[in-house]
Amino acid sequence: MISREVAWRTFAAEYNASSLEVKGEGERVPSYVITPLGAMINRLFVVGVLTDIENTGTEEEPFWKARITDPTGTFYISAGQYQPEAAIALARIKPPEFIAVVGKSRTYSPEEGALYVSIRPEKVTVVDEKIRDYWILETCKSTLKRISAAEEARRMENPTVESLMKLGFSRLLSEGVVRSVAHYQSVDFEKYRAVVIDALRYLLPEYQMEIPETPVELPEEIDEEGNIDNIDNEEKVLAIIDRLDKKGKGAPWDEIVEEARKEGIEKDELEEITNSLLDKGMIYEPILGKMKRI
Repeated sequence: MISREVAWRTFAAEYNASSLEVKGEGERVPSYVITPLGAMINRLFVVGVLTDIENTGTEEEPFWKARITDPTGTFYISAGQYQPEAAIALARIKPPEFIAVVGKSRTYSPEEGALYVSIRPEKVTVVDEKIRDYWILETCKSTLKRISAAEEARRMENPTVESLMKLGFSRLLSEGVVRSVAHYQSVDFEKYRAVVIDALRYLLPEYQMEIPETPVELPEEIDEEGNIDNIDNEEKVLAIIDRLDKKGKGAPWDEIVEEARKEGIEKDELEEITNSLLDKGMIYEPILGKMKRI
């Protein structure tokens, strides 16, 4: 069974600086973009301001290209007929607007040694400023953890996944860091610490961006009576997460799967529901393998 890929939180400055792609071999083996700090990205979760959007396709077959800015740079996203849900959402949003995007990493290499990264969105959701600010805080924490892991690895004569895990880092991060150390000759950690500081400054009142107040369209599934069951199941999953989050550090994914099955929600459907809740900013993954209410 193919495991569910983690949606990484990373600032544009780190993601766009990536120059290493590890391509999966064989059917349905995922590929990853490895950032200079060791994020091993197949999926990512970003929140920022949609600044511009353009249909480069036709009215019959639209292909949307858009830019999302965070405090450190710009993410580039594109969606067409193979991402219908994201394409429909983008068609309805008028910039500027705070949006959350969950999507797959994509690369373009026009020549040897050059790698450009973008995002192929799975879901796009309008969010408010509080969600944007929370994403900044969580991404700062994740970035600082990657800085710590990468610095530890570069102090080692022969960094390995096991040696980093002994220091308390997750296997996934350790694998990414080991790959990054082997590829990136040097990393300016002070630059990434400055990125974190700059991002935190954006949370100060004088840096807040004013977004014109516009009515937020309800997600399509809420408009359709046939999808009321989906909403009910989302409520069930939220209740399960609340019930299992006994220590305030998140509900274990395996236990969520088991409890959801008891309520008639199989794993595939559960993953769809949790992806939807992640997109809506109602839950997040504090650490790998756990879900927590926002």
